[in-house]
Amino acid sequence: MDNAIYTMLTRQSGLMREFSTVANNVANMGTTGFKAEHGVFTEFISRLENGSAAGLGGDSLSMGRLGAHATDFSDGGLKSTGGALDMAISGDGFFQVQTNAGPRLTRAGHFMLNADRVLVDPQGNAVMGAGGGEIAIPLEAANIQVGLDGTISSDGIEYGRIGVVTAAPDTLVREGGNLWNAPNTRPLEEAKIVSGFLEQSNVNPVLEMARMIEVQRHYDAGQSLMDLEDDRIRSVAQTVRQMS
Repeated sequence: MDNAIYTMLTRQSGLMREFSTVANNVANMGTTGFKAEHGVFTEFISRLENGSAAGLGGDSLSMGRLGAHATDFSDGGLKSTGGALDMAISGDGFFQVQTNAGPRLTRAGHFMLNADRVLVDPQGNAVMGAGGGEIAIPLEAANIQVGLDGTISSDGIEYGRIGVVTAAPDTLVREGGNLWNAPNTRPLEEAKIVSGFLEQSNVNPVLEMARMIEVQRHYDAGQSLMDLEDDRIRSVAQTVRQMS
């Protein structure tokens, strides 16, 4: 394959993936606790076949590609819901829920009670308490309150405390829109839980739309260059055939 086309294909592939990332951010602007992702483009030098050492002469090829994604873990805005079991974390930390695949982390604090009066998320995953177990609230607990430290009580009787954990950002692996898996977590004792609020997505719609337009513009420019290169190769091939 021609080097110029190979270079542009690598770039176009990265731009397509970046476009998908931006589109996913836009689609999750209304998702509770969603964290936006950004693409990280990198440049690398590839040594050409039978060429000299990379970067030391004209026999190397510089190419750009989408190397990784970075997540923006900044806080989203807080939206008041008035729900007794709606919670948001102010600052660092994640709620922990018990899924079929094991404990997972989330910033989405829209919780409720299931038929057994166990605190769960909308998918039915039990919310883990500070001690690692489930939190059950008896039927007689009518006036439920959640303290700043996550303690759940009713009429002065405590029924458990919401567990909040933290993990190194580079170890967090996104699983779906709002769940994260981390091999090592540790309790966050100084966590601040705001009751009656939900954390909104931290996606900035204006910036995302600007990025979408910019990515589209770069992709169109790359496509035009590929079309010109294709025309050039066709012209050369036609000239060779006419001369032979």
